Amino acid sequence: MNLPDAAATVLIVPGLRDAVAEHWQTLLAAQLRAQGRAVHEVPPLGREDLSCAPRVAAIERALQAIAGPVVAVAHSGGVVMLVHWAARGGRPLRGALLAAPPDFEQPMPDGYPSLAALDAGGWLPLPRRRLPFPSIVAASRDDPLARYERVAAMAQDWGSRLVDLGAVGHLNPASGFGPWPRAHEFIDALAGAPR
Repeated sequence: MNLPDAAATVLIVPGLRDAVAEHWQTLLAAQLRAQGRAVHEVPPLGREDLSCAPRVAAIERALQAIAGPVVAVAHSGGVVMLVHWAARGGRPLRGALLAAPPDFEQPMPDGYPSLAALDAGGWLPLPRRRLPFPSIVAASRDDPLARYERVAAMAQDWGSRLVDLGAVGHLNPASGFGPWPRAHEFIDALAGAPR
């Protein structure tokens, strides 16, 4: 099978609620493996300890186990984990798909961590420096965890290409996703990004 310079390994970075069977990231990993693509996943750390540092360390450990170029695919809190990791100066990535980043700097809906808990866990302030690799921020117009304008500002600060997905909620099973075919398009674009 001829793969476009997409020999880049895909690293899946799940959000705070970790991977679930029907989530698009889980389905994507299975689809990519079926296509013969190399896929690694940052292992779930559970919800008991919501500290940022162990999650950033888990990204670093996962990357150390991968030889060659990497495209990271992060969703929700995984996006925040990845930008914290990037702020610490890790190895270069080929690129990153940053899907539905939450706005941890604003109060979250009931059932999500409070600003005080996020601050105590080391999530704040949100890193706003330009990312040292190409990135695509895929943003929803009606995400309950972040206003579109706030996500657009994050994308600008990170130097990311902003993609308006329309009204897709939080791009998770609760919003009707399942499979998200556009992820393949974005990964292939990032895998072929200039080095």
